[in-house]
Amino acid sequence: MKFRTLFAAALIGAAGFAPAIAADEPQVVRQEMMKKVGGATGAMAKMVKGESEFDAAATLAALTTISEVAATFGDYFPEGSETGMETEAAPAIWSDRAGFEAAIAKFKADADAGIAAAPADLDGLKAAFGPLTKNCGTCHETYRQKKS
Repeated sequence: MKFRTLFAAALIGAAGFAPAIAADEPQVVRQEMMKKVGGATGAMAKMVKGESEFDAAATLAALTTISEVAATFGDYFPEGSETGMETEAAPAIWSDRAGFEAAIAKFKADADAGIAAAPADLDGLKAAFGPLTKNCGTCHETYRQKKS
């Protein structure tokens, strides 16, 4: 009986440990980072589309989130993380590392420019939002592959 209890406890412990290991994987970290960027971009997109009222504080928070993510995003693409964990990272990240790093740097620079401009109205947000979303599209076309 003690053996079954110990065995069951070991299985439960191992099951709880597996997600903790996966959470440290670079593929998982970068996916979580992109979810933050998606949330920030989505909040600004709603304002740009007129689906929500312009909010200067929310705009600044969204731009700050994007800048913070961009600051370390490239660190989560080490050799050996090209596959696994349902990654959508394209091989071009590793074959054109300089281009990938430049795309991230441009994304961060545009977010930082938006922060510096501190959009006070919808037109200010639109001026910052356009370059950011253009960067998103360009980077995704080259450095992201859709899974079927």
